Amino acid sequence: MKIFSLRDAPQFAEQVIDWLWRAFDAENGRDFMASVVESSLHGAAFPVTFVAVDDAGRAVGTVGFWRCDLISRQDLFPWLAALYVDESARGTGLSAALQQHVIDYARQRGHRSLWLWSTFGGYYERCGWTPAGEALDYPDKKVRLYRREL
Repeated sequence: MKIFSLRDAPQFAEQVIDWLWRAFDAENGRDFMASVVESSLHGAAFPVTFVAVDDAGRAVGTVGFWRCDLISRQDLFPWLAALYVDESARGTGLSAALQQHVIDYARQRGHRSLWLWSTFGGYYERCGWTPAGEALDYPDKKVRLYRREL
């Protein structure tokens, strides 16, 4: 398994858009997630989308490095965002590998910490993230904040 910037593997963009839309925004149109993914194809510092590809050449997961992933906490920066692992690859350690990839990427760019949010607890603590309180996802969904020192 290898992890690529989507800029280097744009053939997986539609798959990544579909995953993110279905996993994180299915109640809305697909256009928002398409916009985020397409923005990551142009070489800007943010957002960056990564895709994990198995030995057979299939996309099996994705994760993002975003400037902001929570409108209510724009003071926090940068974010590990949109982590998704295809059902076929769950339980293989891919989620941890994708997280580590973004952690290393952020560290190489001089960032001292990284943020993420989740609607559930327990998992990210086991992956080395520190709980950092609660916040609101738009418009009024309570979420848990996590921080990772780099």
